[in-house]
Amino acid sequence: MVRKKKRAPARASVRRRVSASRRSVSASRHARRRAVRVRGISRSAARRPRPRAKVQAAKAQSAAQQAASAQYVAAVKDFEAGLVLFQKQNYEKARQVFEKLAASAPLEVSSRARAYLKICEQKLGPAETVRGARDYYDLGIAHLNARNFDAALENLSKADKLAPRQEHIRYALAAVYALRGSAELALEHLAAAIQLRPSNRFQAARDQDLQSLAGDARFWQLIRSGVT
Repeated sequence: MVRKKKRAPARASVRRRVSASRRSVSASRHARRRAVRVRGISRSAARRPRPRAKVQAAKAQSAAQQAASAQYVAAVKDFEAGLVLFQKQNYEKARQVFEKLAASAPLEVSSRARAYLKICEQKLGPAETVRGARDYYDLGIAHLNARNFDAALENLSKADKLAPRQEHIRYALAAVYALRGSAELALEHLAAAIQLRPSNRFQAARDQDLQSLAGDARFWQLIRSGVT
């Protein structure tokens, strides 16, 4: 009678498989924990606040912008108050307002305030307050803005005589003549202004003071080519 050989129990093989499986699970858990730690570090780094110096600089810049905006609004309000006094011919009080604005207001407001200041001085004082082409030009622009075309033309013409071939004076004269309906003279001065400074044609294309010339083909020829 032949006896069958008994198979040895596979406990050792099972133990090895179980041990390998446990090591694999442990390694997988370790990898997941490490990934979580890395992600946590990245997120905390992204949430890290900016350095104090940068925060303070940003706050300072914001405060400066707000202050500049508030100063501009206040200057415009004062300019409008001075303009009311000017229109009521209260030149002394208007002069005080414009004088203050000319010295301390933002550039856009101070330049206009200086023009009106010169008119107030002209009304209140002797003619010697106007000394040169720049003074006459400023007076002319102030009168132009106030739509006093006769006074604007008078002062700008004096400025042109004292300082001929100045593109800004010729351009202002073109605007006055266009607003008065004198197309020929307006085109003549505009052509001179563009010849002296070609970029004036881009400004002229958008200038409301020159809109009366829009129906004239010569105006658009000047805008496109700069020559008549």
